[in-house]
Amino acid sequence: MHFTRPRELVVAGLIGLVPSYLTFKLAYGSLPRLPTFAGVTLIVLAVIEIALAIPIRSRIRDGRLTGAIGVARAVALAKASSLLGALMLGVWLGVLAALAPRVGELAAAVGDVRSGVVGTGSSVVLLAAALWLEYCCRTPDQGDQDRDNQTTG
Repeated sequence: MHFTRPRELVVAGLIGLVPSYLTFKLAYGSLPRLPTFAGVTLIVLAVIEIALAIPIRSRIRDGRLTGAIGVARAVALAKASSLLGALMLGVWLGVLAALAPRVGELAAAVGDVRSGVVGTGSSVVLLAAALWLEYCCRTPDQGDQDRDNQTTG
């Protein structure tokens, strides 16, 4: 398994953005209102990942890492969470792109735009926490190898 690449995150974001934009642009009148704090659950995931990253980082730096399987699981969690964060960022940006121009026309759009802002922020926090957890799981010399592989591959 390789570490997350920016293009994977961009693709995930576009996969979320296009359908949500089209859905909110074309069928907004038949959709239920969005809960204001719908995206906050992503922050809960981000807090968990930050809590995992801190001890893993210190163990790897100090050379006292004993459970490589635990780090592998943390990398898998970080990769999945970064993709989820990028996907949900795309979804929330699609909501904002479709509804922000209609705030003056529709009273319901004001509340849904607030939900979009909360969701966008929460998605960014999850994405950042996941990428940081993934970074913390790298061994000190592994970062140099990854840079060498990117320049030659």
